[in-house]
Amino acid sequence: MGELLPLLLQGTWVTIQVTVLSTLLAIPAAIISELGRRSVWGPVRWLCVAYVEVFRGSSLLVQLFWLFFVLPLPPFNIELTPYQVAVLGMGLHIGAYGAEIMRGAFKAIPKGQYEACIALNFGRFSQFRRIILPQAMVAAIPPGTNLLIELLKNTSLLSLITLADLTFRSRQLDQVTFETTKIYAVTLLIYFILAQIINLFMRRLEKRVHLGRMGGSVQ
Repeated sequence: MGELLPLLLQGTWVTIQVTVLSTLLAIPAAIISELGRRSVWGPVRWLCVAYVEVFRGSSLLVQLFWLFFVLPLPPFNIELTPYQVAVLGMGLHIGAYGAEIMRGAFKAIPKGQYEACIALNFGRFSQFRRIILPQAMVAAIPPGTNLLIELLKNTSLLSLITLADLTFRSRQLDQVTFETTKIYAVTLLIYFILAQIINLFMRRLEKRVHLGRMGGSVQ
């Protein structure tokens, strides 16, 4: 088994990188697109609605194939590496689902919070940055945790665009060694451990945010 682990760990590192970078893209994509859907400017609103509906309403695998195989063709002539396609495709796809989570989170904020901001003469940007967004992020953490775990699991599709992630390395080793049970048992365990790390991190983040809000309220 010792000879299999180095290659599996290489794939695991690629999976971790794509998961982290896709998350860093998905979070602002979710927030910006949800704010855009609330915009008073029609073109901005419709653009954000189109983004969410297209990426949420179509297959992630087709989106990845489209970015990887179609964009290099005329009239686009945009060639991306498998790594770039992975981060862009996963980030935008999860960001579209995240926009729905943010919509629910913003709606969960009591109306009195908005009225208090107006009474305290907060500008719209200060109101959003200091009051509305922090509360929305707290409400978004639990469903967002499930979405990040889903993102991690969806990285298994990246082997189909030739990215040497964990699943790609598992298939590669299986074709060479034929130790199918052993290889995929370890692969399953690695995905499970990574999912639990995400879950633990998000739970601690949620706890810290709640403690911060309690401390702020006391002050």
